[in-house]
Amino acid sequence: MEGIIVLTHADDSGASLTKSSLEAVTAGLALAAQLNAPLTIGIVAVDPELAANSLASTGARVIAVSGEAFTQPRYATDAAACEALCRVAHATIVLAPGSSRFSRVAAGVAHRLNGFIDTHITAIAAQTPGVPGPAPLGTQESASPQPSIEVTRWFYRQRIEAVLSRDSRPWFLLLDAGTHTPFAAEPAAATIEQIRVELPAIRTTVTGLRAPQQGTQTIRPDAKLLFVAGAGWTKKQPDGQTHVPEAASLILGLLNSTSASLGSSKSLVDQGGEGNAVLPFLTHLNQIGQTGATPRHAKGLSTCCHGEEPHVVGWRFIAERRAVSLDPNCGWTRGKADVVYVADAFQVIAKLNALLEAGKG
Repeated sequence: MEGIIVLTHADDSGASLTKSSLEAVTAGLALAAQLNAPLTIGIVAVDPELAANSLASTGARVIAVSGEAFTQPRYATDAAACEALCRVAHATIVLAPGSSRFSRVAAGVAHRLNGFIDTHITAIAAQTPGVPGPAPLGTQESASPQPSIEVTRWFYRQRIEAVLSRDSRPWFLLLDAGTHTPFAAEPAAATIEQIRVELPAIRTTVTGLRAPQQGTQTIRPDAKLLFVAGAGWTKKQPDGQTHVPEAASLILGLLNSTSASLGSSKSLVDQGGEGNAVLPFLTHLNQIGQTGATPRHAKGLSTCCHGEEPHVVGWRFIAERRAVSLDPNCGWTRGKADVVYVADAFQVIAKLNALLEAGKG
């Protein structure tokens, strides 16, 4: 019989689980129900009590490693913690969020346990083989076939979908964020099994965190809205002049009012290398599409972007897609957006910012 463990870790507070960890819990519960297999949830946190209480209603076995050594991500300590949790659980299937913390150590842990790993998993399902017909008279009926596990992931910038299955165990699966609903339930008192970890010599020390100023933070993976700017923001406008400072002010105003995440077309972020005027807060990290990221947000709004395939591929997993363009024949209108506003993006965003500002009052 399969055994499943879901590895989770705390957020910056050190007590609550990250959103991606809670998504992995949802995936683990669903898979355990399909396989009728025992489920264990492993927690890596400085103090796992609050995190464990939030999982009490799952009915799963909860094991944890805790202590100051696990306050900050570090390969040596995180790898030792995950290895200890997996060994105690005796799991054949290991689910973990594809966070930067676990992505750094998962392959190493799989190697230590003589396992195999697949990353960027978007779906997991148990497939039951076809039920054979009745056995001939005089023969012994074979045992019921065991379900196999199939996982889905994307390749080539999310343009090719593949379904994978392995017979080798243990099998480590890193889940992409945004592919499952985060687990949520009323907290209750949970029983935690504290696991002792033999830590190796620690040669690195976390001295602090460096983060961009709040005003320049434009990439927000958990935002409900993705706002995408195209090269049209820096082109000449109807008056024959460029208005890059005004464009920057309008875009930042919208981001600050809505807490949206900012995406960009490749043509816009490349303009800086061509000596053209650029939006000062854009980098290649904002780039989405065929050569950039493929984010997952509930809603998306594209502006000054012609909506051709290289751009649209980055929107594959956006639930509701809208676009603003002056061109009525824009690529977005050919079935690639749910709603297209044929209007000037400068005017639309300026009006939207005014409405949002008035709404605050």
